[in-house]
Amino acid sequence: MRYRVLIEQDEDGVFVAEVPSLPGCISQGESRDEALSNVREAIALYLESLEEHGDPVPPPITEEIIEV
Repeated sequence: MRYRVLIEQDEDGVFVAEVPSLPGCISQGESRDEALSNVREAIALYLESLEEHGDPVPPPITEEIIEV
């Protein structure tokens, strides 16, 4: 599954990764790569928790890239 991840560097230099379609699924890291690795784990745990509780799993993103 693919989910959109937004990454921003905060005022302390920490990279914060958030998954908009999974409310509250946020992680961070000292580098962009570390934040991405951490948020992958957070997504897996988030989806596992939803399934364990019988909650619906949000659909993955689907995007089209259009060249003009």
